[in-house]
Amino acid sequence: MAIASEDDTHHSSNSTYRATGSPLQPDQEALLGKQLDCPPPDRCHATYAIFFSLGIGSLLPFNFFITAKEYWAFKLHNCSNPASRRDPEDSDILNYFESYLTIASTVPSLLCLVANFLLVNRVPVRVRVLASLIVTLSIFVVMIALVKVDTSSWTRGFFTVTIICMAIVSGSATIFNSSIYGLTGSFPMRNAQALISGGAMGGTISAVASLVDLAASSDVRDSALAFFLTAVVFLGLCMGLYLLLLRLEYARYYMRPVGPVHVFSGEEEPPQDYPHSPLVPPRSLESHMPPLRPILRKTAGLGFCIIYLFFITALIFPAISANIESLHKGSGSPWTTKFFVPLTTFLLYNFADLCGRQITAWIQVPGPNSKMLPGLALLRTTLIPLFVLCNYQPRVHLITVLFQSDIYPVLFTCLLGLSNGYLSTLALLYGPKIVPRELAEATGVVMSFYIFMGLMLGSACSALLEHLI
Repeated sequence: MAIASEDDTHHSSNSTYRATGSPLQPDQEALLGKQLDCPPPDRCHATYAIFFSLGIGSLLPFNFFITAKEYWAFKLHNCSNPASRRDPEDSDILNYFESYLTIASTVPSLLCLVANFLLVNRVPVRVRVLASLIVTLSIFVVMIALVKVDTSSWTRGFFTVTIICMAIVSGSATIFNSSIYGLTGSFPMRNAQALISGGAMGGTISAVASLVDLAASSDVRDSALAFFLTAVVFLGLCMGLYLLLLRLEYARYYMRPVGPVHVFSGEEEPPQDYPHSPLVPPRSLESHMPPLRPILRKTAGLGFCIIYLFFITALIFPAISANIESLHKGSGSPWTTKFFVPLTTFLLYNFADLCGRQITAWIQVPGPNSKMLPGLALLRTTLIPLFVLCNYQPRVHLITVLFQSDIYPVLFTCLLGLSNGYLSTLALLYGPKIVPRELAEATGVVMSFYIFMGLMLGSACSALLEHLI
């Protein structure tokens, strides 16, 4: 079942509705609500294009920060002074740098998600979005300034600066992502789909840039400079596009102010036309903090799907998939050595993920209340043995390699990316649509927390799975 086209569908501030007389599937009942007056048209699909671009900008700077792997190794390896004696602590910093980066990104992300939820009704979304962009832009300017600086005499100091920058970038990116995604909860679903697809496009661009750099770059500092400058350009573009969004008549219609959630006491009866009173907890005052319990209760099923989908994805990608080697690596060809993992793991996964997310613009099956959605999420568990039985190296406990061809990891990576992109986007689209409009932004933050939980659990378990292999 596919959702009706835009021409046959009316949009409220947070739901999609069939036109009168159109057949309605039971799955769509969760997306129904009080229909509003007809919105102005989205001229030239400008709002859709802006959200897609914001999606690219939301993840591209962070991806570029991570992609500059050779640059960080160069700066932390004292390459400017190779004859100097290595301190054991410097070696520890270099060997475990990626683990330090993971910690520096995970903890601030969690704290900023909580803070963003608490600030939903206190700080306007435009302040949070613009402030996070300015902070991230400032950090990348600092990183650009340090590219050409000789850090061989203060490696530990540079490491400390890098970790602090990573923590700030991760926190500000989290606030930006969750705020923009929460904002799309007040728009028709196609705009949220544009934002989510844009994020996948950012990952694809980053993977392509990494391949180009691998093939053509001769100086790691020049490639890092190109990465950071590109990130600054996209951050500046995001600021301009967001300010433009605030001026579009179509966007202003959906972004018009709504009062805080009014919660009724046991003695006070809600008005008859109040469309979502069953969700509102029995309290007598308007709250500055969005009510968490009704959001969790309403989104529990979708939350499970999101957590499990990203758990399986993070369990496999990139820890397991990036260690699958070509069966013909001994031939010495560039395809089987230099480009096999970047192409079959990073570029292919990101492109398949992008395709899966884009498909939801035309097909939205299953619906938010369907038992099929969690069933398909659980079915992705079968991907784990499929990847493990490819040519993962090194192998200590599980010696058998069942899939004796390089085509198998390619097919499995496509399946991993497509299923992750399609199913996770469906769940993320439905989340803010099954709550009242005044809770849509807060629900978007909660859905972002589900993503974080899935990624964190998957990343933690991937280390255990590696040891079992």
